[in-house]
Amino acid sequence: MFQTKSNLDHHEPLVLKSAIYSRILLITLIIFFRILASPYDTSASLNPPCLTATTTTTPNETHRSPIASSIENGIIWDSVYFIRAAECGYEYEQSYAFLPLLPLFISFFSPHRSLLALSSYLINNLAFVLAALYFYRLSIAILKDPEIALRATILFCFNPASIFYSSIYSESLYAILSLGGVYYFVSGRNNLAVLLLALSGLARSNGVLNAGYVCFQTMHRAYHALFQNKNFTLALQIIIVGAFRSACIFAPFVAFQAYGYYNMCVGRFPDEIRPWCKARVPLLYNYIQSHYWGVGFLRYFQLKQLPNFLLASPILSLAFFSIVHYAKSRPRIFFSLGFDTTIEEKSCDVMFLSEDLSRSKVAGSVEKSSVRIEGRGRM
Repeated sequence: MFQTKSNLDHHEPLVLKSAIYSRILLITLIIFFRILASPYDTSASLNPPCLTATTTTTPNETHRSPIASSIENGIIWDSVYFIRAAECGYEYEQSYAFLPLLPLFISFFSPHRSLLALSSYLINNLAFVLAALYFYRLSIAILKDPEIALRATILFCFNPASIFYSSIYSESLYAILSLGGVYYFVSGRNNLAVLLLALSGLARSNGVLNAGYVCFQTMHRAYHALFQNKNFTLALQIIIVGAFRSACIFAPFVAFQAYGYYNMCVGRFPDEIRPWCKARVPLLYNYIQSHYWGVGFLRYFQLKQLPNFLLASPILSLAFFSIVHYAKSRPRIFFSLGFDTTIEEKSCDVMFLSEDLSRSKVAGSVEKSSVRIEGRGRM
């Protein structure tokens, strides 16, 4: 087992170096273009005092060092909301669209705006480096080929959306929690996996979709127990456990929505109550996205968004043709969602595995991968 780990470490330093070099390159480009041109968004200069009287921050502080001013000039677009939430809490309705994990992390360091921004840059770039390491380990567990896993990880390090992973956004925290959670999930460490996946729902709203991994495996395990093992009790137990784990993943996001409802709806005068407070399911996040940013099902498909679709077309094309290639190569598994498969085929896929097999299976794929590395090294 020790040799397996050392063999895997043959690639992990390269993964870490690639992730670190990609962040250094990106931060250098950010600084260069910031010097070369002024940002389109000028929100950095808009920072009124906090509404709460108990705050000790001084948002309008005029005596700032040039370094602090330069750092604060990078607080633009969504960064304004994250820093404001860390500095003053959730004051306005639209600020609840920006989930609290990143503001919570950076608020531990300092109440000063420039240090909040600096700590956010440090946390996000460190989180990205660790996310790349989890991406590599997860790729080995699924692909069972260290060379392909390495190439995929390097592409992840230099992906077209890299700017969001090194700015004051929540993508890096979401990446490390989601990738780490899925890695531990396929490794059979379910409690740790559920914890990380639940926290991902406090970083970004789509973190709740990570419950789909649990639901998918639960369906297959329950199907196997009920129709192949003819064990109704075991199938029911699997479903209950899977439902509980899925609920745990949803819980942090739902709790934050309840927090928003309490702050914005409870104790208000009738003329102050917002429309969403009266809804049958008062979901603040959906209302904010629709009311303030026009986000909704198929709303983005407009002619004016054509340039953005053209920018995304290379990645969309790669994703589309990858799915088509997989569907053609394994049509029975693809179109049946894995239900129309043999036991041998299921045993080769970590997502289908039962808990008692997951950890040993991932360890087995890792061992095979290290053997390949060793063999190529000798050649």
